[in-house]
Amino acid sequence: MGNKADKDSKHWLSELPFTGRNYVLFIAGLFVIILGYVLMGTGELNSTQSLTVSPIVLLIGYLVIIPVAILFKKKDRSE
Repeated sequence: MGNKADKDSKHWLSELPFTGRNYVLFIAGLFVIILGYVLMGTGELNSTQSLTVSPIVLLIGYLVIIPVAILFKKKDRSE
């Protein structure tokens, strides 16, 4: 009785919604975010790098790449 239920249920790791591409995009987003903080920390106090470039890089990382990594789903060709 318990043996049949074990065969029918799949292991929870086999049904994860993320693929390898999701993880690669997520790591790329983390890299871009770290780059933004490094740019912010290495620039002069009132420089263009610290006040303009690094916040734009951070916004791209937080608001574009990370959400794309979470929401990306490969389309099936059979549909």
